[in-house]
Amino acid sequence: MSKLGNLGARLYHGEVGYDFIGKRKIWYAVSILITITAIVGLAVRGLNMGIEFEGGAVFNTPKTTVSVARAEESAEKASGHDAIVQKLGDDAMRIQIAGVDIDKSDQIKKALASDLDVKAEEINADLVGPSWGEQVANKAWQGLAIFMVLVVIYLAIAFEWRMALAALIALIHDITITVGVYALVGFEVTPGTVIGLLTILGYSLYDTVVVFDSLKEQSKDITKQTRFTYSEIANRSINGTLVRSINTTVVALLPVAGLLFIGGGALGAGMLNDISLSLFVGLAAGAYSSIFIATPLVADLKEREPQLKALKKRVLAKRASAAAKGDSAEAPEYADAEPRDGVSDDAAPAVVGPRAQPASRGRGKGRPSGKRR
Repeated sequence: MSKLGNLGARLYHGEVGYDFIGKRKIWYAVSILITITAIVGLAVRGLNMGIEFEGGAVFNTPKTTVSVARAEESAEKASGHDAIVQKLGDDAMRIQIAGVDIDKSDQIKKALASDLDVKAEEINADLVGPSWGEQVANKAWQGLAIFMVLVVIYLAIAFEWRMALAALIALIHDITITVGVYALVGFEVTPGTVIGLLTILGYSLYDTVVVFDSLKEQSKDITKQTRFTYSEIANRSINGTLVRSINTTVVALLPVAGLLFIGGGALGAGMLNDISLSLFVGLAAGAYSSIFIATPLVADLKEREPQLKALKKRVLAKRASAAAKGDSAEAPEYADAEPRDGVSDDAAPAVVGPRAQPASRGRGKGRPSGKRR
């Protein structure tokens, strides 16, 4: 078995673990700081909306030796508006100019052909009206709202409303961070960005549901035992699925990183940046929120219930009593055994590290010591 696979098995069986739930205030503070930074960036710089949303013209030129700076200067001089010029992989160019109508488009096309030393008929001009962009934006918001409602309904039925609420907060957290990064970086927001944004929500939700499913299974009949609190069992659920979440995220991020840094950066394929940046940031934020936000929030909400609050008091009281008697009853960093259905684990010790070997049942019971005759 590989080292990573061995680590995953040890995490699953509770032989090793990290106290994610116990340090949840740190994760909350980090998330709040990142979210505030994203909101400030969004408020100060705003989003760089593409012409698909604002309306304008896109000119795709054939191969040319003219620099991007010169093409941008030529486009702005011909149109009287700011222009965005992107160098494509085959030395062609994509020039975007907002607020251009059909008559103005023909004039700009002729001016660009002259300055870039290409034929006017080889320049492809596409016009986009602002009304179409507004329809796209409205449909995107409607799709996002419907998605959120369906997610909450499904999680409330499959799990419970507390998990649905925690998952919703995690999704909003991911969206806010991704949109804030777009505002800070200044990348254009296009329909491709919207597609990427909706896609990452599915990845984020997948990681969250995996942890919630493990937590639901391990917390079954939790009040019938006094070994572990709900937070400790939630912590084991995170550790048990940690390697799976890391593997899923890394495998998903590798091709997206190729699109963003190689396709969009080295090759100059600017259109790839529209979707790849939202996917890259969103996947990373989704993996983070599933581990550090969603499950700790569930633990906080659940331990406000009277039954689980009483369970926590019984567990801590039992450990304090055992400590007073000199027994080993330290609070575990994670839950190392699942509660069994209908069976009380009151007599089982709380251990940390590899499980202790239990004594053989009935050894010496009702029989004097000494050799068997």
